[in-house]
Amino acid sequence: MTTILLARHGQASFGEENYDQLSALGQQQAKMLGQHYATTQRRIDAIFSGSLIRQQESARHFWETYQPLMSADNMLVSDLTLPDNSMIEAFNEFNHKDVFIKSNPAFSSKEAIAEELAKSDAPKARLAELFNVAMQRWHKGDNDMDYMESWPQFSVRAQQALEQARAQAEQLSHIGRDSTILVFTSGGIIAAITAHLLQQGSRTAYQLNKSLVNTGVTSITIQEQAPRLLSLNEYSHLFADGKRFVTWR
Repeated sequence: MTTILLARHGQASFGEENYDQLSALGQQQAKMLGQHYATTQRRIDAIFSGSLIRQQESARHFWETYQPLMSADNMLVSDLTLPDNSMIEAFNEFNHKDVFIKSNPAFSSKEAIAEELAKSDAPKARLAELFNVAMQRWHKGDNDMDYMESWPQFSVRAQQALEQARAQAEQLSHIGRDSTILVFTSGGIIAAITAHLLQQGSRTAYQLNKSLVNTGVTSITIQEQAPRLLSLNEYSHLFADGKRFVTWR
């Protein structure tokens, strides 16, 4: 039986010039997951990630924490695939900018966005509100032709990503029948895969996406090539120092 663990990346830089990088808190979240898996002797046989920076950085910070601790306990997994050589682009998140701009073409200009946010006493909250409206439009399905990648297309890609991780892991010489694969990806991908396994549509996926915690882990087992949801959004590793590490961006 193969187990695939889908971990959402650590906190990214929401509201900053470059969203696609981990915040200092996001780096710590990934390290906490690595420490948790090492101290509980959770064996990881292969690591994959999407090609987005926040996904790759999450994998790297996890690995740099996990690997030395496992070595100290003589639990190092030999020939573990390093994140740098294990990118699967199908695990990349949907194009946030495209979804946002298509909800209001005026937002194609940074100046227009800044002007809109300047009207609010809480700019980041206002940005989150505008993005929520954009997400609802994308998920609704009435304007699929507007997007570079519609929700149905994205959902199909998410299912293909899961299958690609399974198939790619099987090609590794050290992978056995009872293996665990860790994938650092994004909330949209995890929500799409989970909704599909639950035989639900875009509305459920959207609600799931909003609840997924940074570095929260969703577990899927695969037997005879049939995936089954085992657990969703597990993030107990973030409570090592109280609730301050629990974030959703």
